[in-house]
Order: sequence, then C-alpha cells, then structure tokens
Amino acid sequence: MSLTTSSRVSIFILFLAFVFPLSWTVEESSLEKILRNHGLPAGLFPRSVKSFKFDHQMGHLEVHLDRPCLAQYETRVFFDTIVKANLSFRQLQVFEGMSREELFLWLPVKDIFVVDPSSGVILIDIGFALKFLAFSRFDEPPICRSHLGLSFRMGGSKGTALEDQR
Repeated sequence: MSLTTSSRVSIFILFLAFVFPLSWTVEESSLEKILRNHGLPAGLFPRSVKSFKFDHQMGHLEVHLDRPCLAQYETRVFFDTIVKANLSFRQLQVFEGMSREELFLWLPVKDIFVVDPSSGVILIDIGFALKFLAFSRFDEPPICRSHLGLSFRMGGSKGTALEDQR
C-alpha cells in the first residue's frame, strides 16, 4: 500500500506537532510555579488572574485578569486587565498593564528583578527610581480590589476608572 503525497504531508505535519508543540499555550503548571522557577516570588500577580500565556522560547508572558484592580504591597499597585512582560531568570520586564503609586502619582512599572536572592530584597524599577522591597511581601498573591472613584491616566492611554466591585 502506497501513501499519497497528501498523506505523507499530513503525517509529517502531525509528527512536527508532537516534536515541536506550539509555545503559546496555557501551561499546565500555575503562574506562581513559573515565577518561582524563574527565581521570582510567586505573589507578583494578584489572585484574580483568569489565565495566562507563556512562551518559553521567547520569554513573553501575558497575564489576563478578570478586571482592572488594585493590590497592596508596600504601596498600591494597579493591574490592568492584561499585563504584558518578558520573563527571564530573576527578572520581569513589564511592557504594559502595571503601575505603582508613588507620591500621589501613578508610574508605570518597568522592571521587577532580584539581584541577589540571599539578600531577601526585590527591586522595582519605576523609571526615575528603584524601590527596594522585602521578597517576603510577594510570597502570596494578594487580593486585588477595585477602588470607588479612582481614575488616573496610564501610559498616555485614556483614563481608567475603577468602580466598586464587591
């Protein structure tokens, strides 16, 4: 029995799909486990994460939350519905979707990294300054809540208003 050209192509495509699976898939393991495996604390993202995509080869991380919300670490941190970042060992380079309150201003978080894990310190780059926080503040994912009447501008986009979502 001879295989036709289209049958051979189909078998070859199936073979490639098993050998080289698509990298943009939701991982079976949790986001917290992926963060820990990359030398970062598990609680960088709030509990309200709905889903995420992680491309192991490129390091692209996309986290989807139920809704925009605020979490409390040392100060308040705003998470948009989608947070996009690059994840590498001991570093999360944020592209969009995360801001930190600093002196009544909302500044985009640019990087989160751990220089020396034995120091117990995590560094957050907000552009003009580095904030040093205890690694232990990020052990568990925080509860993320909205805040009645809070509105602000982020990264030149339209103002984002959060409403009370009890």
